[in-house]
Amino acid sequence: MSSTSRSLLATMISLALFGPTVAYANQAAPETTSGDAAVSDETDELAMIRGTCIAPEQMPADPNNEPIKVTADQAEALNNQNVTYTGDVIVRQGNRTVVADTAKLQQPENIVTAEGNVYFHDGTIEVYSDRIQSNLDTEDSQMDNAVYNMTCEAGRGEAERVTKNGISYYRLKNGTYTTCPPGDKSWQFSATSIERENDSPFADLYNARFEVADVPVFYMPYLRVPVGDERLTGFLYPSVSYGSRDGFELETPFYWNIAPNYDMTITPKYMSNRGLQLNSKFRYLTEFGTGSLSGEYLGNDKKDSDKDPRWGFNWSHNGMYNQHWLFEIDYSKVSDPTYFSDIDSSIGEREDNNLLQTAEVSYRDRNWDSTLRVRDFQPLTLGVSSSYRLMPQVEANYYYEDMPYGLDFSLNSHVSRFENDNPDKPTADRVHFEPTLTLPYATPWWSVTSEAKLMYTYYNQDFDPNAQEIVDKGLELKDSVSRTVPSIRLHSGLYLERDTLIWGESYTQSLEPQIQYLYVKDVEQKGIYDAYDTTLMQTDYYGLFRDKRYSSVDRIAAANQFTIGATSRYFDNQFKERFNIAVGQIFYLNDSGRNLDTDNETSPNYSATALESDFNYDDWLFFHGGLQYDASKKDLQFANGAIEYREGGTFSQLNYRYISKEYLLDNILDEEQLNRYTEDGISQLGFSTGFPIYDGVTLRGDYYHDLTENQMLEGQISLNFRTACWMISLGYNEYLKTRQNVSSSPAEYERNFSISFSLIGLGLAPIGTTSDNNSISYGRPFYLNN
Repeated sequence: MSSTSRSLLATMISLALFGPTVAYANQAAPETTSGDAAVSDETDELAMIRGTCIAPEQMPADPNNEPIKVTADQAEALNNQNVTYTGDVIVRQGNRTVVADTAKLQQPENIVTAEGNVYFHDGTIEVYSDRIQSNLDTEDSQMDNAVYNMTCEAGRGEAERVTKNGISYYRLKNGTYTTCPPGDKSWQFSATSIERENDSPFADLYNARFEVADVPVFYMPYLRVPVGDERLTGFLYPSVSYGSRDGFELETPFYWNIAPNYDMTITPKYMSNRGLQLNSKFRYLTEFGTGSLSGEYLGNDKKDSDKDPRWGFNWSHNGMYNQHWLFEIDYSKVSDPTYFSDIDSSIGEREDNNLLQTAEVSYRDRNWDSTLRVRDFQPLTLGVSSSYRLMPQVEANYYYEDMPYGLDFSLNSHVSRFENDNPDKPTADRVHFEPTLTLPYATPWWSVTSEAKLMYTYYNQDFDPNAQEIVDKGLELKDSVSRTVPSIRLHSGLYLERDTLIWGESYTQSLEPQIQYLYVKDVEQKGIYDAYDTTLMQTDYYGLFRDKRYSSVDRIAAANQFTIGATSRYFDNQFKERFNIAVGQIFYLNDSGRNLDTDNETSPNYSATALESDFNYDDWLFFHGGLQYDASKKDLQFANGAIEYREGGTFSQLNYRYISKEYLLDNILDEEQLNRYTEDGISQLGFSTGFPIYDGVTLRGDYYHDLTENQMLEGQISLNFRTACWMISLGYNEYLKTRQNVSSSPAEYERNFSISFSLIGLGLAPIGTTSDNNSISYGRPFYLNN
């Protein structure tokens, strides 16, 4: 409810019904109309506004200064003391309308009384009452037997008497409130007295009761509730669930509204198998941005007391200052490496069995930017971690466009320090400069971009030449080494289109061929350790046209190659894309650019073929697919696909992904490590569906299966029943726990039951039952940014 709607007594009584008095003092007399035709027109117009919502932008800026119009069957004035309107009285001022059988102004007391079928509407609320009386001098008012209904949002109720004392205090005797529609008594709040200060975001309820189907469920002598979007200190809805790991779980969150820009949620969580855990989250908003501090504490873990106490902490911050400075922090820490495998927690961000601890501050201007970055982590596995810390990295970039001859210039550079806890791995300082000249040219049907860059990198490495990894891999590292690699890239594309007919329907077909030449000089790189922060990137159709194969600069793959590809799209007569297909391949002019860890003499002079396609049939059937096929090895390297039916509240999606064992070995290059996760590559199938069953009952389910290991990865199902004012959800999920070795470790599953209940219309979001951590996450096909 808006604050405007809650000043209904002030607007309805003090302003809408004092037309004659104001007419004598400040303006012309209000327009008064009588007669059957006028009444008929007004009655028809009145029927049109009942139950309607008027948007704020459609309301007058100051309704008090709007002209007043009174319509009645009869108007009678007596000695300038009493004015009485009788018979279908309708009073209008701006967005306000009052209807009554009679309306009377009594002088000199200056009291207005409206009686008989009183109705008020101001665009956001409508009220029905037997009688209204208001003193225009003191603004004291009283309304008898009032029934109100919110017109812009759910909410209605009634009161035996509504009293307004002065200009700032309201009181409802024996009042009620619910968001259920008329005739639905599923739940309501009721109180012998409801009091509220004008413009206050809260209402005070005395002898408050919460009733379900007219049966009191709980009673409180005093209760303060929010009556707007403002936050209020108090208990939130509890949640109940059961899991095979932690047993019965009960959470009772308490919300603390500290200040407009600070708040905190404290959640005691009882787990029958572990004990009592205290969780908290503090949120803040300052001129430097927004952030949160989250903590979890389990003092006595009944299931694993050797690790007591167990705790987790996270600080996240994101903000901007003075339009130039950007800040981002995400720091997390837990008490022990097995914290997340033992306890259900949402603390922090995890990546490759590490809990991330990152921070960066950036300064950005029109032609340049710089960033100071730190990237640390806490290992979540036993033993020494092999991941590198970035302690720190200073990055500076400069951009200058519209140089002579249409050239663009950029200079990317960084200085980085890499550290590792593993004594077998080297540590290093790295300095990198990458000046680039670009010459773009484009017309509506043709574009060409020429690019030349020079990549210079210097390393100062510290390592033990007798370390196990260096000896086993035969690495010939150097203490101090530099590398200079030039590259040239030419990329050109055409855009052609034509009108065509398919099954009698007209479409516009485009053909978009493109070709790229890439040359990267083959430079000796044996003295450099190539895994500080560098990994091989996946090659799909769009990746064929990159100018590098690795994510960073520790390893720069040589290239002397052409990439050829083409995309065709079909657009309907509304210019909506209905189908596309893209195919491309790289052709090597010599050994440069092939996988440097394979025998180039037997490698073909072309890459695997990459294909992508999307299909949208009438906005209810969708398909997306992609694959990479190596013709020389007759190996389907990887593939993915999703097909979905979506109409109304129903959807079903079948998705699949595949990665061959050979492709993984070519890129991971560690068969022993790979065999811990899969022995025959990755082949996983997923299915998601959701649909209404009957009258507010909906079902949602997800199932994901590993075809290689022939075992379930995850399954979940939820049954939701939703009415206009409440919702209940029953859920069950089961997922495969992390295993140390796929061949020797038996499959173990975590199972959880949950039940949740919420009241709709009290500022609470509907219950979500879908996990964001599915093995194959849900994504809408035909959208490339899934």
